[in-house]
Amino acid sequence: MAKTAEEDIILSYNDVVLQQLDLHILSEPEFLNDRIIEFYLSYLHSQFPSLDILLVPPSVSFWITKCPNVESIKHVEPLKLPEKKLIIFPVNDNTDLTKAEGGNHWSLLAFERDTNLYVHHASLGGYNTCHAKRLYEAVVPHMESSTTKSCGRFVECSSTPQQKNGYHCGLYFLAIARVIWLWDSSSGPKEEGLWYSSVEQQVTPSVLTHTTTIKENHSTHNL
Repeated sequence: MAKTAEEDIILSYNDVVLQQLDLHILSEPEFLNDRIIEFYLSYLHSQFPSLDILLVPPSVSFWITKCPNVESIKHVEPLKLPEKKLIIFPVNDNTDLTKAEGGNHWSLLAFERDTNLYVHHASLGGYNTCHAKRLYEAVVPHMESSTTKSCGRFVECSSTPQQKNGYHCGLYFLAIARVIWLWDSSSGPKEEGLWYSSVEQQVTPSVLTHTTTIKENHSTHNL
């Protein structure tokens, strides 16, 4: 079958490949897809490398959530989850295993080992909580380390900044992921309440508006 123009590769970055159709998403008020999310996470890791932090690709996070049995989840061992101090998981509400890149909402689940907490950030009320809890329950058996013996506690962050429309959830996910990553990577003292206040102060409508403008400008150029 002949390849369409939308399938043309416009950027290859680490293990992530972006196509022309991804640029179309960036130029419109649309839901961000898996590749764009994975690209930014890969970029973030390259800019601020750390062996203690893991950014899980959307496809892997989805597979873990929907894994039919605990035994087959042993394939997550290469992720070395017990060795990570901080892990950020994308959460998606897709329930159709036959549909790639489905779903209508992104949220974020972050595990912080020192406090043994799984914190869910949802930018649209408590939406995605059930999906985040399912992911939490799936990974808990594989997180135990010499410093973390108990299963950890799931927490819904009530102070998560809220999106103002129906399609910015992906941008909120990326912005929150960046704040959490930088919070953990900083050498200074950490404020109480983990990164909550940093997220609340830094992920604002004005920041997201600026990000959207940059996104749209970049989409008009050949990367």
